[in-house]
Amino acid sequence: MIIERQITSHIRKMLDKFPIVSINGPRQSGKTTLLREFFQEYKYYNLERLDLRQMIMSDPIGFLNSAGDKVIFDEAQNLPELFSYIQVISDERKINGQFILSGSQSFLLNEKISQSLAGRVNINILLPFDLTEIKNYLSSDYLQLMYNGFYPRILINQIDPQDYYPSYLQTYIERDIRTLKAIENLHTFTKFLIICAGRVGQVINLTSLANDTGISVNTVKSWLSLLEASFIIFFLKPYHNNFNKRIIKAPKLYFYDTGLICSLLRIPNKESIRNFPLYGALFENFVIGDLVKQIYHSGKQPNLFYYKESNGKEIDCIIEKSFDEIIALEIKGGETFNRDYLINFKAIFKNSSNLKVHKYLIHPKANKTTLDDIKIIDWIDAPSIFF
Repeated sequence: MIIERQITSHIRKMLDKFPIVSINGPRQSGKTTLLREFFQEYKYYNLERLDLRQMIMSDPIGFLNSAGDKVIFDEAQNLPELFSYIQVISDERKINGQFILSGSQSFLLNEKISQSLAGRVNINILLPFDLTEIKNYLSSDYLQLMYNGFYPRILINQIDPQDYYPSYLQTYIERDIRTLKAIENLHTFTKFLIICAGRVGQVINLTSLANDTGISVNTVKSWLSLLEASFIIFFLKPYHNNFNKRIIKAPKLYFYDTGLICSLLRIPNKESIRNFPLYGALFENFVIGDLVKQIYHSGKQPNLFYYKESNGKEIDCIIEKSFDEIIALEIKGGETFNRDYLINFKAIFKNSSNLKVHKYLIHPKANKTTLDDIKIIDWIDAPSIFF
C-alpha cells in the first residue's frame, strides 16, 4: 500500500523554482518511499552506503556530471562534503529541479546547506502521516489512533505499537543521538526523554527538568534543542502582540507523535489512555500535533502559539493568520460537551474589537454546531480549519 503524501505537489512546484530541494524529517517518516515512488524520473542514490560515498568522493565532479540533471541523494547528511560540489554544478547548469536532498538529521543537514547552498535550495519538512493523508484509512476510534501514532510503517504493515516504538527509540538514541552529539550517559538521556513525555502540553520549567533528571540547566537546554532538531518534540511560544514577550516567556512542550508518548509513558493499550492522568494533555497534543504536520506538509511554516493571562485564563492554541486575524482553539478531552468549555473564549476575547477571532472548540465526540460565535467540531473535522 502506497499513500501519496500531501507535500508531494508542493515539492514538484518547488522543483520548478529552485535548482535544489531538500526534504528533512524524522527517521522512518516516509521520505525514501516518497522519493522512490513519486519521483521516479530522478536517479536515486542512498548515501547510507559507505561504498557509494567513497566512490562519489573519489571524483565528485565527475560523478555529478555523469549522474545527469535529475538526481536524488537520500540520507545526504552522511556526505556533507558533497554539498559544495553540488553548488558548483548547479550554478554551472543554471536550471531548476536538478537535485533533491533528503536527510533525517535536521540541524546537521541545514548547517551544511546554509554554508554551501544558501539561496539555491528550498527546504521542506516531512513528518509522520497527518489526518488528511490517511482519511481513507481512518478509524473513528481516536484512542486507537492516539495509541498507534502516525509513523507510516505502523499503518501500512499493521505493526503493534509495542513492537515498533521500543526499537525505534533504541535506534534513535543509540545511533542518531551518538552521531549528533557526544552524550556519554545514554541512560540519563533516555530518562530525560521519558520525563519530557510526562510534561507534554505544559510550560517548560528548565530548573524542574534539570532537578528531576539530575543534570544541569544548560544540559537541559542542549538536550531540548537536540530533541527539537531531530523532530521528536516541538514548542508553542506564548502569543502576544509584543514580539519580545514571545521570546522571553517560556514555551509549551509537545511531541510530534502521540504513539511515541504512549510508548515512553508505558501506556499498555488504548483502553488505558482514557483514564491516564495525562489524558487531556495527550488529546491536546493529538490535535495540535496534527495541525502542525498539516501546515508543514502544505509547504508552510507553522505560526502557532498558546495564550495565557496572569489570572490563569488561557487558550490552548492560537493560529496567527495576520496581525489582526487569528484562529483560537480550545481542545478538551471530555467526550460530553460542557458549557464550561466556552468560558475562556468569553473571558479573553470580550474586548477584542480590533482583532478578528475565529473560535473553535474541539472535543472527541462533538456534534458539529455553532454556539454564539464558537464553532464546535470533533477531531476528525479539525483539518477543515485549514482545508
